[in-house]
Amino acid sequence: MAKENISADQLISVIVSGIEDVKGKEINILDLREIENTVCDYFIICEGTSNTQVNAIVNSVQKKVSKELKDHPWHIEGMDNAEWVLMDYVNVVVHVFQKQIRQYYDIESLWGDAKTTVIQTSY
Repeated sequence: MAKENISADQLISVIVSGIEDVKGKEINILDLREIENTVCDYFIICEGTSNTQVNAIVNSVQKKVSKELKDHPWHIEGMDNAEWVLMDYVNVVVHVFQKQIRQYYDIESLWGDAKTTVIQTSY
């Protein structure tokens, strides 16, 4: 529920920055706009190495988006066990996984038709 027409590019940039602030790993952006019947325009997928890091990534993204864009997620799911947390910003959905859970569900393969952008990190 974006305020003042925040562009998807702005939101994605701030989300990725929030993930990088706490060293989230394997960041991929899936562009779903060319695929029929999708629930959103973009998925941002990343992973943390533990429940603590997954929670840190989610909190970092929330704080950064709130501070810089004055926006907040419409819905967050999965914080209880922090193995797969989904943050729904309506047009952009963020998936924060632990590695083994990400491999098990393999969202990137399920959405194999999506244009994927891999974010290179320097840490």
